[in-house]
Amino acid sequence: MEPDHKHPRGLSHVWHATQTAAAGLRAAWQHEDAFRQEVLVALIAIPVALLTPVDKLGKALMVASILLVLIVELVNSALEAAVDHTSLERHPLAKRAKDIASAAVLLSIVNAVVVWGLVLI
Repeated sequence: MEPDHKHPRGLSHVWHATQTAAAGLRAAWQHEDAFRQEVLVALIAIPVALLTPVDKLGKALMVASILLVLIVELVNSALEAAVDHTSLERHPLAKRAKDIASAAVLLSIVNAVVVWGLVLI
């Protein structure tokens, strides 16, 4: 018996996955203020990193640290949406989940600041 798949295989799967990811980026842009702000910072910071006179590894670390902030923000936003979908009631576990995800965003921002500081000093 052949396994039942949720999504198409091969290049169709790649196309479907790309469309799903694009929809996620559009949703984050439309609904998440923090994501929009971080994207705007990234649009400035990434060209600055690429034009900064540091070695390739330094540039890569600077760009990666900015992209990490965006990635963690997307995960945080997804978790918040899932928690809110489950229930809009205040619950200690929901608060804990949201607070921990928010802390992850904060740590990714601290990481970016530290990386940029170490590369530039």
